[in-house]
Amino acid sequence: FVFLPSYRLICTQTCTQLCSDFASCCVNACVCLSVKFIPDFFLPVPEQSQAIVIYTGWERHALVGSDIRLSCSFFSWRWTSEDVTFSWTYRPDGSRDSISIFHYTGGVPYVDNKGPFRDRLEFVGNPGRRDGSILLKNLEFTDNGTFTCDAKNPPDIVGRPSSVRLLVFEKVPIQAGVITGAIIGVVLGLLVLIVVIYYLMRFLVARRVFSLSVSKHGKKKKEGSQQRQGPVPPADPSKIKV
Repeated sequence: FVFLPSYRLICTQTCTQLCSDFASCCVNACVCLSVKFIPDFFLPVPEQSQAIVIYTGWERHALVGSDIRLSCSFFSWRWTSEDVTFSWTYRPDGSRDSISIFHYTGGVPYVDNKGPFRDRLEFVGNPGRRDGSILLKNLEFTDNGTFTCDAKNPPDIVGRPSSVRLLVFEKVPIQAGVITGAIIGVVLGLLVLIVVIYYLMRFLVARRVFSLSVSKHGKKKKEGSQQRQGPVPPADPSKIKV
């Protein structure tokens, strides 16, 4: 055989990776029974991996005994792969260690059957729509912690996991956004009331001025009419019957 720099030795059977020699392939110790030489430009070009972006919420609040959905989705430039995977881990408050509580791969969801959510976790996502959400049931105070979702959409497997913090309360506290919204609403209500009062005062003043103007004009008109008629002559005393 003559080896040329521009040719590579590959397996002709099920092995798809380059052979290390005439006898074996480098994947799974697969044995090549026959080999052949193929130019470099005929070799398949492996797909390049691109970054994947994962999304979850930032912080969720819930009541003891209630259920909550923790959402997880991702963005990828490629179509959703049949080999898409989702993984959820949980780190309790005050702990440095995370534990795996859920994994989806090969079209099958796997729930940890020994962890704190073994009987209280349900997969409610839709992998075909890039949704890896889970549902936590019957929440407890001890469920407070950080939940992290990781997703892979081969060949896009490089991405930063996203985390959401869960806070469980006996009574859900009023959030700062609600208080801010209430304050803004009150301020806007006062401004509207001030504007209404301002225009009402203008209307009343204009109405008063108009009434005074009409009254004054009518009085002047009456005086002018009397002046045109002249003074009434005094009665003749001789004609007055006693």
